[in-house]
Amino acid sequence: MKVKVLVVYDSISGNTLEMAKAVAKGAKDLGAEVLIKHVNEVTIEDLNDFDGFAFGSPTHCGVMSKAMNEFFTNKAMPMWGRMQGKVAAAFSSSGGLGGGNETTILTILLAALNYGMVTFGTPDYSAPGVTLHYGAVSVGTPKTENIKACEILGRRLAVYAKILKFGIAQLSKEEKLLLKIS
Repeated sequence: MKVKVLVVYDSISGNTLEMAKAVAKGAKDLGAEVLIKHVNEVTIEDLNDFDGFAFGSPTHCGVMSKAMNEFFTNKAMPMWGRMQGKVAAAFSSSGGLGGGNETTILTILLAALNYGMVTFGTPDYSAPGVTLHYGAVSVGTPKTENIKACEILGRRLAVYAKILKFGIAQLSKEEKLLLKIS
């Protein structure tokens, strides 16, 4: 039983793209079929065909990029209200500490919730002091712990997409351990 995950990203410096690749790896590690697309390449058919979505954006003044915002407010509009039962996660990169990574993630998740998507929190740490409660973040070029956080996010996304598509009873022992459920 496979789920399909689409990793949608916008990237200027390449940092968010590197994070997108790590999110995709994490989802693939749990058996998801994964596709990575730049936000400008995503089609309405993609939104209909995938079970889980990871949206990644550079931080622009504490919110998602213009391209990501235009995606949610214009391009994806035909799917408004039709994304129920699909899972969303978010990740962001910024130029410095206090740059607005978490507020960027929250703006992405708010848009996904508006479309009827489901999201989740992640209590894991990828290194001492490096968490991804709302989503994965990076300041500047992603470091090892940021890449690990992205992989954790991708694994969690794949598991939650599987739960919504097939039910908890269908999860493997490893997948249940990941979420600390029995």
